[in-house]
Amino acid sequence: MEACHPPEQSNVTAYGATAVAIITFEAFAGMWINAFMFSVICMAWIKRKTLNSNEKILLFLGCSRFWVLCFSWVYSLFSIIYPNYFYVPPTYTLILSIQNFFECSNLWVSACLCGFYCIKIANFRNSFFIYLKVKIDRMVPWLLLGSVLFSLVIGILVYDFVHKPHCNNSTSEGNFSKVSIRMEEHILSIFLIYGFEFVTSFMAVILSALLLLFSLWRHKRNMETMMNLSMDAHIKAMKFILSFFVIYSINFACLILNMVYTTENGSPVVFLLYVLLYTFAVVHSLILIFSNPKLEKSMLRILACVKCKFCMR
Repeated sequence: MEACHPPEQSNVTAYGATAVAIITFEAFAGMWINAFMFSVICMAWIKRKTLNSNEKILLFLGCSRFWVLCFSWVYSLFSIIYPNYFYVPPTYTLILSIQNFFECSNLWVSACLCGFYCIKIANFRNSFFIYLKVKIDRMVPWLLLGSVLFSLVIGILVYDFVHKPHCNNSTSEGNFSKVSIRMEEHILSIFLIYGFEFVTSFMAVILSALLLLFSLWRHKRNMETMMNLSMDAHIKAMKFILSFFVIYSINFACLILNMVYTTENGSPVVFLLYVLLYTFAVVHSLILIFSNPKLEKSMLRILACVKCKFCMR
């Protein structure tokens, strides 16, 4: 492999260095926040020997989001610094397929979290919905396992489609044009996989928000007197899901635009999309932390300790 290439040199411009610095800052901030959420829930799991359904979903979400940020950062870093040596097998195919596995897992676990809140809090007299409300705690582990298996299938499909253009080509720089042409032949298949992944998870979030909104409207109409605990739970869950819906909508738009501009490496639009995607992971994880009393308490304790150490200096 090394005999086929001249010595690797990075042609990093001022724009590229700035992009790497901003993306690195956001990626590491997101990884720290999700690692914090994962570690706090793991410590609670060790102490209590059990986790409730909400904590199980947050545990999976923190893990998948940490790794998707990690591999997305690696992808962005090498595509900016060493683009001519990054888009060769097996580096490019492996990183892209693993990144897509964790990204799909992240999207589906996020959708499961919205669905879980909707089923737990919304009130409908439909027999199927009542069945889901009773069985949801038992269904959560299977939903998480299904999300992982589905993400694994998506990752394998992406690896297969990306690997085909490279399988009969050498990795020398003279063959990059041939590889690019063959990649374009499979770009539609990859886009269909991405589109299915994004649209299905986004539709699950929309459905959860609409069902909870309708349940809140019906409950408010029936409770014309003072607000009760059920109303408070409805409003709190609605604020959470609506905030997630807005953030998820922006994230969905960025993912679609990222697919459109996928061939324009180094474009300012692509850089802006990466910044917004990293911001989504950071902001939504912070919303999850501060909407959970245990996570919020641990986070405030850490921030207080950091503030004290900073003041002592």
